[in-house]
Amino acid sequence: MRGVLYVSHGSRVPDAVNEATDFIDLVKAQVNVPLQETCFLELTSPNLAQGFQRLVDKGATEISVVPVLLLSAGHYYKDIPAEIEHSQQRYPNVHVSYGRPLGVQPRLTEILKQRIEESGVTPNSDAKVLIIGRGSYNPQTQIDISTIKTQLYEQTEIEDIETCYLAACKPAFKDALHSAVQTECSQIYIVPYLWFTGILDQQIIDTVTEYQNHKEIILCKRLGKHQHLQDALKARVEETFEYVTQ
Repeated sequence: MRGVLYVSHGSRVPDAVNEATDFIDLVKAQVNVPLQETCFLELTSPNLAQGFQRLVDKGATEISVVPVLLLSAGHYYKDIPAEIEHSQQRYPNVHVSYGRPLGVQPRLTEILKQRIEESGVTPNSDAKVLIIGRGSYNPQTQIDISTIKTQLYEQTEIEDIETCYLAACKPAFKDALHSAVQTECSQIYIVPYLWFTGILDQQIIDTVTEYQNHKEIILCKRLGKHQHLQDALKARVEETFEYVTQ
């Protein structure tokens, strides 16, 4: 019997955990599998080992482990596989298929375009956009965010788009915003490439508040529970069914 284990990041912020859980529940309702569990990589229970065991206890003999991650980085390449290996040692007869993060997709970049439109402020010809990524020591992260920048330009034709990060990569968001307010642009759109709320989300709000009186700064909503994200995660789940049956 097949089971699906969704692995979200985890957070100390209860609202972030609730947002992730609610989103995953939306996707579960669209996946035709009776056994589905949500777990968290860190800071929140149940952890991956506990989620895995719950599925086994319910009779799962094939488990699709699906990372609820936007991009490929350390959690995808190291942390989750290590936890999977630990669980497989306990249950060697359970077949495991490991899914992929959502990755870079034009339909996900389109959410950023929509968030700019939803701000209710029409971009001027000299508007600047700052795309904020979470950041990672994995070099693929900057490649991916740069690709998203290119896609957003193609979708909006806003010429002045820059990327920045909240951790690990440069430029840091605070430095990028400081530089942006020194330019001649009349507007700065802050566009977070973040899924759920959390500590990093609050850092963005605090930083924008510091500079709000310097220039017109428009803080756009994060990605949230957009239907494109639901469709993309559902697709990643269904990919693993193909791996399992091979």
